Amino acid sequence: MPVPLRIVRSTKRAAFAVLALTFLAQTALAADKPPLSPDPPTPLATISRVSATIEFGLPALAKAIEQGIPQRLATIDERVNCVHRRVLMFRVNANCDVFGFVNRTGGVSLYGRGDRVYGAVSIYGAAEGQGANRFTARIRGQTEARATIEAEARPALRKDWSLDLNFSDSFHWSEAPYLHVLGREVDLAPYVEPRIRSQLARVRSRALAAARKLNLRDKATAAWAKAFEPVKLADEPPVWLQVTPQAAAFAGVRANDKVLSGSLELSGSAVTSIGQQGASVTPTSLPPLGTDVTAPGTFDVILPVRLGYDAIKDKISQAIAALPAQDSALREVQVYPSAGKLVLGLRLAKTSDSDPDAGQWSYLSGALKVDDASKSVALADLDLAAQDGEPNPGLQSIVAQLKQAVNIDYGISYQNLLMAANQRLTRPLKDGFRMEGKLSSVQFDKALLLADGITLALRASGELKILYGM
Repeated sequence: MPVPLRIVRSTKRAAFAVLALTFLAQTALAADKPPLSPDPPTPLATISRVSATIEFGLPALAKAIEQGIPQRLATIDERVNCVHRRVLMFRVNANCDVFGFVNRTGGVSLYGRGDRVYGAVSIYGAAEGQGANRFTARIRGQTEARATIEAEARPALRKDWSLDLNFSDSFHWSEAPYLHVLGREVDLAPYVEPRIRSQLARVRSRALAAARKLNLRDKATAAWAKAFEPVKLADEPPVWLQVTPQAAAFAGVRANDKVLSGSLELSGSAVTSIGQQGASVTPTSLPPLGTDVTAPGTFDVILPVRLGYDAIKDKISQAIAALPAQDSALREVQVYPSAGKLVLGLRLAKTSDSDPDAGQWSYLSGALKVDDASKSVALADLDLAAQDGEPNPGLQSIVAQLKQAVNIDYGISYQNLLMAANQRLTRPLKDGFRMEGKLSSVQFDKALLLADGITLALRASGELKILYGM
C-alpha cells in the first residue's frame, strides 16, 4: 500500500528537525566554551613600612675621636712645699721644683652596653722633685702613676639628623701620684689633675666635632635619594622592586661591643613588577626625622613566582597517560584563564581513530589550590564547564585523576628568586653607607591568572640593615 505523500513529507521534516536540533545543541555546547578572560597585569604593590637597622661601627668612631687626643696630656712644672718637718731643734721647710709629664699610653677603646657607649684610654705619669735652692739641692724624690680616663655617652640622633653624644667623663688613679721626699709623701694630684681635666674638655669637644664630621644629614640625604632607585631583584624573568619612601623615623639606640645601632623606618610603598622597569620616581626632600618606630629591623616586599601554562599542560598529559587503558586517548590540551578560574581544554578521541584531527573538546574549569607549606599548586573544584557532542564516558575518571595528579612544585623557582633578591638587596648606597638585606619568611599572598601564565604573589619579610663605618 503506497504511503501518502504528506506522511512522507512530514517524516522528512521531522528527521530534518531532529538533525537541526542536534546540530544546534552541539553548536550551543561549543559556544559555551569558557571565554579567555585573564586577570589584568598589575604591579604587585604593598603599602608597608620599610624598616631597617642603621649601624655605626664603634671602632671607626673611636678612631675619629682618638685623632683629637694629644699624646701628651699634661706637663708638670711646679714649685711645691715638699719638706715640712722638725729636725732636732729646727723646723725645716723646703720647696722642691717638680718636673714631669702625663702621657696617653694607648688608643681609645669604645664599647656599648644597652643604650650607652663607654670609652676608655690609659695614661701614665712620671715626676721628679728636687730641692729648690742650693741648701736643699740634695733633697730629691720621684714618682710614677697610672690612671684610666673613662667616658660615658648616651648617643641620640636628632630631628636634624645630627648625632649627639651627650658625654660625661671621669678618671681614677690606679696608683696615686705621690712624690716621696725624705720619708714624706707629697700629693701631686692637685697639680696634675687640673691639667688632665682641661685636656678632657678638649677631648669632649673633639669627640663632638668627630660626630659632627660624620655629616649624617648629607649622608642620609644621599641614601634617601638612592632608596628611590629601582632594584632589579632577578634577571629571568626581570623582577623590579620600586620603593617610594614618604617619611623617616629613628628610635631605639642600642650598642654592643662593636656596633652602635638604631631603628630606622622609611614609610611608603614597595611595588614589585615583572618585565620592563617601571617609570622612575623623582626623589623627594629628606624629611625631618621622627621618633616613632614600632617594628624595627623588618620589611615586607612582594616576590612574584611565574608558572607557565605549558608546565600545567605537561602535568595533564602525564596524569592522563598514567590512567589504565581506555577507549579514549588525549590528542590536545589547552590551558587558559577565564574569569578567575583555570580552564583545561581536552580533545579526546577514540584510540582506534587514526585521524589526527579527530576528537571532541571537553572544557573543565577549576580554581587553584596553593599549599604554602609544600610550595606547590594543585587544582581544586574541577568540574565540567562545556563539551562538544555527547558526554565522554571516560571523562569522570580523567577529572578524578587530574584532581589528584596535577601538582606543580614552585619551591625551586621560589628559592632561586629569594637568593637572587637577597644578593641584589646587598649593595652600596653613597658616602660610606651600604645596605644589607636578607629575606627569610615568605608566605603566599595571592595568585594572578594572566594571559601568558600564572603569577604567585609571595609576601616576603626579612631584615634590612643600613650600615655606616663597617
